[in-house]
Amino acid sequence: MTDDTVVSAPFTDFSCSVPPAGIDYNGHLNDAAYAQVLTDANELFLDALGLSAAYREGTGCSMYTVEITLKFLHEVNADDQIRAESWVASSDTKRLRVATTLLVGEMPVATGDSLYLHVDSRVGKVSPFPDDRIELLTRLEKAHDDATALR
Repeated sequence: MTDDTVVSAPFTDFSCSVPPAGIDYNGHLNDAAYAQVLTDANELFLDALGLSAAYREGTGCSMYTVEITLKFLHEVNADDQIRAESWVASSDTKRLRVATTLLVGEMPVATGDSLYLHVDSRVGKVSPFPDDRIELLTRLEKAHDDATALR
């Protein structure tokens, strides 16, 4: 995926069926399953940003999740299809905050706010992003701000 493709915010490539093991006794998606769907959506977004497994293999650096806030907005049933819209909400030289909305059809069913740190795994310390990733994250954050201003 090219950076130009990712810049067309929000990132919308993720979708999934409801995992059968994630259904509770009420017939709805349970809270842990919402979190797993959010994590899966964000991993695909990180991959599109060039910050996933291949990035770690090539650089020795990785994204560590340090905080997730999840808000449940609506029930999700066993036969629903879930999709995600993900944005770069903010970033600096060492941090990335991703805002993700999970939807069924056009209905938001959950929102997640995830904070990641850029860690050099070889030394176990938070480290700055490379310049090309800082540039990409800055462009995506601006695209998010611009799109939000138009709403």
